[in-house]
Amino acid sequence: MTSNHSLHWWQRATVYQIYPRSFQDSDGDGVGDLRGIIRRLDYLNDGTPDSLGVDAIWLCPFYRSPMADFGYDVADYRDVDPLFGTLDDFDELLAGAHERGIKVIIDWVPNHSSNRHPWFEESRSSKDNPKRHWYVWADPSREGGPPNNWRSAFTREGAAWTLDETTGQYYLHSFLAAQPDLNWDNPEVEAAMHDVLRFWLDRGVDGFRMDVVHKIGKDPFLRDNPRDRDEAFIKSTAMRHDEDWPSVHERLRRIRQVLEEYDGERAGVGEVYLLNQRRLVEYVNSTRQLHLAHNFAFLHQPWEAGAFHQAIREFQSLSTPGAWAAWFLENHDHDRIPTRYGGGDPEGIGRRRARVAALLLMTLRGTPFIYQGGELGLPNSPIPADRVVDVDGRDPVRTPMPWEPPGANGVTAAAGFSAGKPWLPLDPRAEELAVSRQREDPDSVLNLYRRLIRLRREEPVLQTGDILLLEGTEGLLMYLRSLEHRRFLVLLNFTSEEVEFRGHEVHVTGRGHRSMPLGLPTTLWTGTGTVRAATDLALDDEVVDTRLLRIGPDAGLIIELDRS
Repeated sequence: MTSNHSLHWWQRATVYQIYPRSFQDSDGDGVGDLRGIIRRLDYLNDGTPDSLGVDAIWLCPFYRSPMADFGYDVADYRDVDPLFGTLDDFDELLAGAHERGIKVIIDWVPNHSSNRHPWFEESRSSKDNPKRHWYVWADPSREGGPPNNWRSAFTREGAAWTLDETTGQYYLHSFLAAQPDLNWDNPEVEAAMHDVLRFWLDRGVDGFRMDVVHKIGKDPFLRDNPRDRDEAFIKSTAMRHDEDWPSVHERLRRIRQVLEEYDGERAGVGEVYLLNQRRLVEYVNSTRQLHLAHNFAFLHQPWEAGAFHQAIREFQSLSTPGAWAAWFLENHDHDRIPTRYGGGDPEGIGRRRARVAALLLMTLRGTPFIYQGGELGLPNSPIPADRVVDVDGRDPVRTPMPWEPPGANGVTAAAGFSAGKPWLPLDPRAEELAVSRQREDPDSVLNLYRRLIRLRREEPVLQTGDILLLEGTEGLLMYLRSLEHRRFLVLLNFTSEEVEFRGHEVHVTGRGHRSMPLGLPTTLWTGTGTVRAATDLALDDEVVDTRLLRIGPDAGLIIELDRS
């Protein structure tokens, strides 16, 4: 059994994702910045129970960029865009975070740069330029169109190829035409990107979230994708040629070697957007590639206990003992939990299910990732047609954080985010959802997250403990976290009706890891347990009978079982 002390920081941590444009503005231009994040570090973790208590932050891109894709089109990998501040500001942010015990993960975009990066400007200047093959260029097809059938990830963009009139060749862009793909088959590109990592590692960052890192391996012969991209994407019955090519794994092993040139505690977190978990685990099973890979199959589950049960079970069955999961249910690219799972009622059912999701994320075996505002239960925000700015419809999940009720304490309508007009409109429910308002409500979503984060930090069983999935009660997602003689039972009601949990009727789905016994002692269900956390604050610390227990609609409990 792995001890809590042997876990790495990235296994123990609760990670908080920050979208800098929308977190906190410090200079009144309506756009969040690095100094704004510095201002809010105490909110994240000041060492007291009043803070959120997270252990690490992940910063979305803040590099120099034309902002065609809001920073994911990088024009200089080694500098801060003036919109966000300066390198000195970054160093101050890093130092301030470390003083508070907060690790800092930054976004690294290895698959593509901006078309205004000096590398690409040289590359497109002529076929003979020394940097020509730093990007993916190809002649037109025999029919005179793009070289193959690859499509941009952005539906509106269409083909993943753009003809460059200067040389008469097409260049590849997996996203916008302003984001040309780097050619990782060129060793010079790989070496240059490794040096980018070292630049930030030398400054003291604790790790990298690696944007669409599965795309740095592509078919060098540029062959067509299968006609049914979705089938290849999800079922993997046919291989895609524009991503997840076998070469990606050796490249990740070399990236891991760069990280390990330092103190052995710098983490690599991959955005591996594969919905097939069998392919996903190949990125983490060897312990020589990524430390963590975000599980998008988990993110895309419907709100059904059986669906999440199966997704968790499948990940367990495919994983080696050394693999570690990265769980999340929302980020800057996907609908927020209350909207996605609210059944058209984000402020009612959606808000309740956001609380259930909090219990789920904070009690699974693995590392939980929280997207800013998730701890407030923020839904998607309505965006007027004249304020839409994103090419892929992601504005509703990127609106500014509401810190204060609009108008409170002289604060402007921007709810404490900015003294100017925000780059995106604030959610109209900001007064109700604001941090300061939720701090005052003991039973708010914010205070639920604070309790759960603290519980996970204080209880090794919720970090390194084994997980055993249970079944036998329809509508309930049930599992046991176990470490030595301590057991935490997690019961999550995925229905909007009361459900009866009958402990003696529950049976084990399968073993979580080799160290877990095949069965459970019959005495497990004969005693009592104490509620350590619940979606309803009134149930905290209540002693319950584990043989017969009623779980309310859209509700959940974490019960520490009495020893028998």
